[in-house]
Amino acid sequence: MEPRIDVNKVAPEAYKAVLGLEKYAASHVDPTLYELIKLRASMINGCGFCIDMHSHDAMKAGETPQRLFELMAWREVGLYTDKERAALALVDQVTRLGEEGVTDEVWDGVTDEFSEEEVANLLIAIATINVWNRLAIPTRMQPANR
Repeated sequence: MEPRIDVNKVAPEAYKAVLGLEKYAASHVDPTLYELIKLRASMINGCGFCIDMHSHDAMKAGETPQRLFELMAWREVGLYTDKERAALALVDQVTRLGEEGVTDEVWDGVTDEFSEEEVANLLIAIATINVWNRLAIPTRMQPANR
C-alpha cells in the first residue's frame, strides 16, 4: 500500500501542534508506561505504522519482548503492575470511547494509582497517540524498513 499524503508536508503547523502534545506527554509520563500506552492504543486502532514504531521504541527503552507480545492480552497475564494495569484499562476505554465514556470502575482504579496531575497527563498521552493513529491510518503511513 502506498502512502496517500504526508500531513507534515501538507499541514506543517497542525503537525507541529500534535508534536507539541507528544513532547509534553513524553516528558510527563513514565517512559516505560508511555510506550505501553502508545503501543496499546495503536494495537486497538490497528495502526501498523505506530505499532512498529512504538514496539521498537519500547524495546530501546528497556521493555521486554514478552511484555510487548502479551500486551494484547494484558488482563489475562500477570506481567503488569497494578499501576500499569490501571493505566492500560484507561487506554482501552478512552481509545474505544463509547456512549458511556470511562466507567467509574476504571476511573476509580486509575485515581487510586495516580495523582490528579498524573491522570491528566495520562489522558493527554492517550489522546495524543489516538490523534497520531487517526493521521497515520487514513494516510496509509507505512512502517520503516528495518
